[in-house]
Amino acid sequence: MIDKHLIEAENVTRMDNLAADYDALGERLDRRGIDIGALTCRATGFGVAIPSWGTGTGGTRFARFPGEGEPNGIMDKLDDCGVIHQLTAATPTVSLHIPWDKADPADLLAKAEEKGLGFDAMNSNTFQDHADHPLSYKYGSLSHTDAATRQQAIEHNLECIEIGQKIGSKSLTVWIGDGSNFPGQTSMYKQFDRYLESMKAVYAGLPDDWRIFSEHKIYEPAFYSTVVQDWGTSLMIAQELGNKAQCLVDLGHHAPNVNIEMIVARLIRAGKLGGFHFNDSKYGDDDLDSGTIDPFRLFLVFNELVELEDTPGLNLSHMIDQSHNVTDPIESLIVSACEIQRAFVQASLVDREALEGYRQDNDALMAAATLRAAFRTDVEPILGMVRARAGGAIDPVATYRASGYRAAVAAKRPKSAGGGGGIV
Repeated sequence: MIDKHLIEAENVTRMDNLAADYDALGERLDRRGIDIGALTCRATGFGVAIPSWGTGTGGTRFARFPGEGEPNGIMDKLDDCGVIHQLTAATPTVSLHIPWDKADPADLLAKAEEKGLGFDAMNSNTFQDHADHPLSYKYGSLSHTDAATRQQAIEHNLECIEIGQKIGSKSLTVWIGDGSNFPGQTSMYKQFDRYLESMKAVYAGLPDDWRIFSEHKIYEPAFYSTVVQDWGTSLMIAQELGNKAQCLVDLGHHAPNVNIEMIVARLIRAGKLGGFHFNDSKYGDDDLDSGTIDPFRLFLVFNELVELEDTPGLNLSHMIDQSHNVTDPIESLIVSACEIQRAFVQASLVDREALEGYRQDNDALMAAATLRAAFRTDVEPILGMVRARAGGAIDPVATYRASGYRAAVAAKRPKSAGGGGGIV
């Protein structure tokens, strides 16, 4: 962990300016009838989970260029996640990926407690072959034509649930790469039926207080057809499986012109929105930090969530899911956590009463202006004050760099080898 005295020293150099900015923002918000204290308290309660795999350098389909001090296992990853939460005070949980993060549950719990962390959703992996799995997932997993391969994938998901129970997780996210690369390669009808049959077997193994999340993705690694390719398919799956099944929305898993915020509203309406994987994208999958390209869309997603937050039964799991190819992953995760928290606070500023009035009057221009007024409000003083009061860093990236953490772990951790493409 970073020396708390360093964090305090860094904060001292910034506290006077932060206090002045916070007071000035408070005055401006007061004129709008908004209590900055209440908003700060609301921001303090917001958290987003860190993906364990996000602490390592990602890669494209062509190459991976590892950085200095790459984590060499789950314990190193938890060290890095602990630093991110220490600095941001906004990432209290970690989401594990099995088999990448497989370890003794008692050791995982002890390490997490040491770092002040808990565990979010478990993630299964049947999009790669496993060293201890005799059968290959090259042509599918839960939807494979071979019953033995499907059973192997089912048992892997059940193992993830078992591990999760021991470390306090309450949900399982299932994303598969199943699909086809050529027309005629598979029967899309039968393939989906096989997938549903397998998922029902996994669903039957859920504890009473657990949920299972179906995650869709428009393409990749199957480039002709994908078994769970959009939110409609994901909704069909969740509805057929039962009450403990919900949909997970990854912001990078949609076609360029898809209205993700409308999907959010629809899934809430259906009682099937389970959570998010936050990221940003320009051309393809989730390869950019949250808020990098389209911060307004991130705000619009949170606008729907805040507007509908009192919907009975709504219990969302928020997690980052990004590939960091050219940046320090810790810095990218810090920035992303802050941007996600920022969007939540901005959405909380929307004048709901005024907005509803404009909607009733069909005043499209003023309704849009009401959203823009919230989005354009610089809430950085609120975020900085939340971090400072929680013992985090007013400027988390600058403090991280001042700490020398990356150089320190690079001196201890064996250097990762570069190589072919693929994810961490």
